[in-house]
Amino acid sequence: MSLYVTELRRLGKRRFTRYMTLIGLLVLLAVAVGTFLTNQKIGPEQRAAAERAAQAQYERQVRFMEQDRAECERLQAAGEPTGDRYPDDCSAITPPAREDFEARWFLPSTFDFRESFGATLIPYAAILALVAFVVGASFVGAEWSTGGMMNLLLWRPKRLNVLLTKLAALLTGVVAVTVLGLLAWTAAFWAVGSFRGSTARMTSGVWQSFALTGLRGFALVVVAAVVGFALASLGRHTAFALGGVLAVAVVGQFGLGVVLALADVKFPEAWLIPTYGLAWMGKEIKLQNYDACNFSVSGGCEPDVLTITWQHSSVLLLTGLVLALGAALWSMRRRDIA
Repeated sequence: MSLYVTELRRLGKRRFTRYMTLIGLLVLLAVAVGTFLTNQKIGPEQRAAAERAAQAQYERQVRFMEQDRAECERLQAAGEPTGDRYPDDCSAITPPAREDFEARWFLPSTFDFRESFGATLIPYAAILALVAFVVGASFVGAEWSTGGMMNLLLWRPKRLNVLLTKLAALLTGVVAVTVLGLLAWTAAFWAVGSFRGSTARMTSGVWQSFALTGLRGFALVVVAAVVGFALASLGRHTAFALGGVLAVAVVGQFGLGVVLALADVKFPEAWLIPTYGLAWMGKEIKLQNYDACNFSVSGGCEPDVLTITWQHSSVLLLTGLVLALGAALWSMRRRDIA
C-alpha cells in the first residue's frame, strides 16, 4: 500500500479529525437552521399585516403629538416654564405625515437568495478554515509528539517526501469536505430562499459571482490547513501552531489595535489581519478616517478613504503560505529527527 493511501486512511480514522469536522458541520447546520427559522416568505397576508402595523404606529405618534401639544398649551396658559421639552410656539408641534410610516419597515425578515447568499459564504469559509487549521496542525503535530514520525522515517527515510505526502493526504480530505460542504451549503440556502424568502432574479452573472466568492473561500480554507500543518511541523507539536495563532490573535491583533489607537494612526484597521480576510471574501473593504475633512463641492466634509482589495489580501495569504511551508520544509530537511 502506498504511503499516500496510508496517510489518507490515517487522517480519516483519527477521532480528533472526525470530531472537529463534525463540530464544524454542526455549527454550519445551526446557522442554516437558524436562518430558516428566523425568516419567512412574504405574501399578501404579511403585506396586509405590515400595512396595519404602519397605520397603528402612525396613529400612536399622532396621539403622542396631540398630547404633547395640549400639555405645551396648558403650561403656557398657566404661565409655567416649558424648559427644553417644548418649543416656544406650541403650534410647531404637528403630527407626522402618514407617508412617513412605510409598510416595508414592518415586514418580517425574509431571505432573498440573490441579495443574501454571498454574505453567508463568509461564515462558511471562516468556520471551515478554523477546522482545517486545527485538524492540519493536529494531523502532523500528533505524529511528532508521539514519536510516530520518527518511526515512519525509519522505513521511509526521504524526509521531504514523507512530509509532503502527509500534506497531500490532508489537503485531499480538506478539499473533499470543503467542496461537498459548499454544495450542501448552497442547497440548504436555496431551500431557505424557496420556502422562507425568494430565489428570483438569479442570472448567470449572479451565479458566477457566487462561484468566485466560493472559490476564494475554498482557497482560504486550503491556506489555513497548510499553515496549520506547517507550523505544527515546524514546532514539532500541535500546541506550537495553536499557541502561535493565539499569540497573534491576542498580542498581534488586540494589543496592536490598542497601540495603533493610542498612536492615532490614520487607518488602524489596515494593520489587522481580519480586515484582509473580509477584503478577500468580499472583494474589497473601504476604511474611513473620520478625523480628516476633505471639502466636497456637494457640501460638507468627507473622510479619507482607504480601499483594501482582494489583491492586497492575496499577497498576505501567499506570503504567509510560502513562509510557513518553506520554513517547515527547510526545518524537515536540515534538522535531526529525534
